[in-house]
Amino acid sequence: MMPYRTTPIFDEVTLPAALRREHRTKSGAWGVIRVLDGELLLHFADGREELLSPMAPGMVRPQETHRVEPMGAMRMQVEFYDSEPQLTRS
Repeated sequence: MMPYRTTPIFDEVTLPAALRREHRTKSGAWGVIRVLDGELLLHFADGREELLSPMAPGMVRPQETHRVEPMGAMRMQVEFYDSEPQLTRS
């Protein structure tokens, strides 16, 4: 399955403020956060947290409120799908 959209690659400096504060995916949109280098903390509105790395991508379900926090130097991008993707680990 191929994403219908992929963001540019962001680092700890270029990561948009919109991704650092609480936001949500659109109805029907699944997001897969792929960390290319470093680590990123994925916070969910229900209090869950996941530490993402190149070996551990994160998934955001449709309309799930979340935010991300860089854990030092990192590079990441988000892929968007219109159905639930299989998370593959690098």
